[in-house]
Amino acid sequence: MEHLVAILVPIACGCILPIFAIWMGIRKEMNETNTRTQIALAAIEKNPDLDIEELMKKISPKKKLLKEKLLGKLQTGNITTFLGIGFLICAIYVDFLGGMNSNDLRMLYLAGAILLGVGIAFLINYSKGKKMLAKEMEAEEKKLIAEANS
Repeated sequence: MEHLVAILVPIACGCILPIFAIWMGIRKEMNETNTRTQIALAAIEKNPDLDIEELMKKISPKKKLLKEKLLGKLQTGNITTFLGIGFLICAIYVDFLGGMNSNDLRMLYLAGAILLGVGIAFLINYSKGKKMLAKEMEAEEKKLIAEANS
């Protein structure tokens, strides 16, 4: 029985869980689209002279600004970097005490190194993106200020 569980758990985590997550994301997106469509149809029925383009702009989800996307990368980079550092500190501490199987300890070191590497990659991506997109972010902010004033 333990062998069956040892086989089924990785299959469930590696195959079924990602498929379920993707399916839920697509389903959520379809429900949001259907809701917006129903709102637009109801508004058109009540007022046929309504400007549809303006209505769709109001009920459609807002696009993330470049600055928001970059801040998301900064946040992800910080979280994964600190998780990686935490895993590595934990592995060093457990290695110092000597109370863990060597294979498990290697996996802990590996997980810490991977998380640290991914975090550093996100932080580099943030800093490079900030430099490259500075002009675009400034233009985006000016556009938002102009829209707010009008």
